[in-house]
Amino acid sequence: MQVTLDGAIHDADGMSDWVDSWADGLGLLPPVDAFVLGGGMFPEYEQFWTAILEDPGAAAELLGREPYPREVEYARLAAETPHLVVSRTLADTTWPSARIVRDLDSLTAFARQPGKPVYVVGGPGLVAALIDARLLDELRLIVHPVALGGGRALFARRHALELVDAAPMAGGRVSLAYRPDASR
Repeated sequence: MQVTLDGAIHDADGMSDWVDSWADGLGLLPPVDAFVLGGGMFPEYEQFWTAILEDPGAAAELLGREPYPREVEYARLAAETPHLVVSRTLADTTWPSARIVRDLDSLTAFARQPGKPVYVVGGPGLVAALIDARLLDELRLIVHPVALGGGRALFARRHALELVDAAPMAGGRVSLAYRPDASR
């Protein structure tokens, strides 16, 4: 997840214009078996990454610039990697690598299969639900050197987390990795 210094993921208008690239976390990812995301963010996610690969001109209009090589790399990875979309409302997806799962029990069954890690793309409600269900092993944040003073916070309530890694990144950003507190 990408957040501001004051923990926001969007400003009051639902924008995250302080994020240079949604592919910034690509270098932080180990090889994964699947991506997981919530149904609220999936339609725009699917549209954006499909445009990066299939219609770079449209993607450039959305971005206000040409896609970065790391964005093209992420789009290729996303197109090839299975996606589990947690949603009670979405009926279907047109993306060949995606399937809808209706509840966390289905996600739990998938996560318990042997294999590589599963990467949770977002959104914040799903991340909080996964922490509450003890299904999130690690939370990785890219913290941007900007404070919004409002907007949508990553968390709506308190969660205890243990810092396991911190590293500086380009542009004054910081990569932080936390483990949810298992003692709660």
